[in-house]
Amino acid sequence: MLLAAISKPTIDWAGVSPLLALLGGSIVVLLAGLLRGRFIREQLVPFLTIVAFGATIGLGIWQWDEAKDLFVAKGSQGALRLDDLTLMITFIVCATGIGAVLLSWRALAPREAAHGEYFALMLTSAAGMVILAAAQNLVSVFLGLELLSVPLYVLCATEMRRERSLESGLKYLIIGSVGSATFLYGLAFIYGGTGGTDFRDVADAISGGAAHDSLLLTGIALTLVGLAFKASIAPFHQWTPDVYEGAPTPVTAWMAVATKAAAFGAALRIFDVALIDAHADWAPMIAALAAITIIVGNVGALSQSSLKRLLAWSSVAQAGYLLAGLVGASKLGVQATVFYLSVYLFMNLAAFAVIVAREREAPYGDDIRSVAGIGVSRPLLAWPMTLAMLSLAGMPATAGFIGKFTLIDAAADAGYTWLGIVIVIGSMISLAYYLKVVAAMWMRPASAASEITTADGSPRLAGADPVTERADWEVTLVAVLAGAAIVVFGVIPSPLLNLAGDAGRALGLL
Repeated sequence: MLLAAISKPTIDWAGVSPLLALLGGSIVVLLAGLLRGRFIREQLVPFLTIVAFGATIGLGIWQWDEAKDLFVAKGSQGALRLDDLTLMITFIVCATGIGAVLLSWRALAPREAAHGEYFALMLTSAAGMVILAAAQNLVSVFLGLELLSVPLYVLCATEMRRERSLESGLKYLIIGSVGSATFLYGLAFIYGGTGGTDFRDVADAISGGAAHDSLLLTGIALTLVGLAFKASIAPFHQWTPDVYEGAPTPVTAWMAVATKAAAFGAALRIFDVALIDAHADWAPMIAALAAITIIVGNVGALSQSSLKRLLAWSSVAQAGYLLAGLVGASKLGVQATVFYLSVYLFMNLAAFAVIVAREREAPYGDDIRSVAGIGVSRPLLAWPMTLAMLSLAGMPATAGFIGKFTLIDAAADAGYTWLGIVIVIGSMISLAYYLKVVAAMWMRPASAASEITTADGSPRLAGADPVTERADWEVTLVAVLAGAAIVVFGVIPSPLLNLAGDAGRALGLL
């Protein structure tokens, strides 16, 4: 009798195919990594990872303009939603993944952690990001968050012979677990206040009179805090500089872009769909967090000499800018957020690719001295880094300028013009540290030293490791392509804006 009452969910296999490509790819990559042979481990495994990411993008293009629920059980809305917002986040995640694989191709971390495990963890984490962005049920949201997070904890510690990498993984595990627990607690309160787990049921309960229920309001606050941990929003950002600096640089690049894209994709669906009728309660809170995050991130970056820590604080500030698109709960806000996440991909990949290259070429690691004078000696690296810094600062003729302009427009359209002014002030402050990097590349002579002390106290000799004494072609390729995209979408932003607009329409907002 009980078995007869249980009905299996209806699965749209075409809609779920991008997710299956990531999960299937992770299994194939993991098994391929068990095969003997250096060529298989060091060449075939990363190539198969890129194929998995590429197949996911291809299947996503095939499903573009579709809007349907996935895994639909009787009487439920469906655990996941395939629409243009889900697909845009999927494209951002997979493009970042391809860049991170190229940066990892000859890196130390895959060799120490085993290539199959390293790249399988990356694909599994990407699957979690897609689930998080597509989830329209409180349970599936949490499952996506955990599938995203657990592989990242391990990836941060994959340079197992370097103390700072192990410290990074442990810090991220502890603080990330606190964030996940807070997020789960918030979801539980939302369920307690509305009596539903599907976003549609939550929205119906709020419109039916539960908008001012204390359980619901507490749940909204705790859910926002949990997402703030993942997106590096102040004052829940404390883990970011240490984890970014200690993790292997390709993992930092992956985490900086893809995690933020997934977190904001989930936030857009939670706040602009499930909690849309409680907008008057949560919008001022998000606006205040945005202003605090912009100021804290930009001020924190001013004194940094480590490029990875500088970009970590920059990431905090960028999260504040992105919150401006969430405040309005409008199509314009979604479009601005998705567009900025897309160009944020190119800005960060260009910057981190240059850091990877200089870590292999120079004895200074990620210190700003490593890029001194490369405007003359390594112009193919200097130009992408210059474009990345100018774009992150929001200078005209770069994609970052268009992105910030759309975010300011969205904030003003929602009645938060003062937040747009804060974005402008934050961008002005950021010039002090972004231009410091540009000046080091073009105006300072190259630093000369035969030996320095690394962050863990051990001496590091220039050219001592034959694997890391040159920048490989794939790293330079990532830097050059990302730098070119910054210029292209800064001059001709309409194709990307149109795609982001489709993502905005997917949520059914006015």
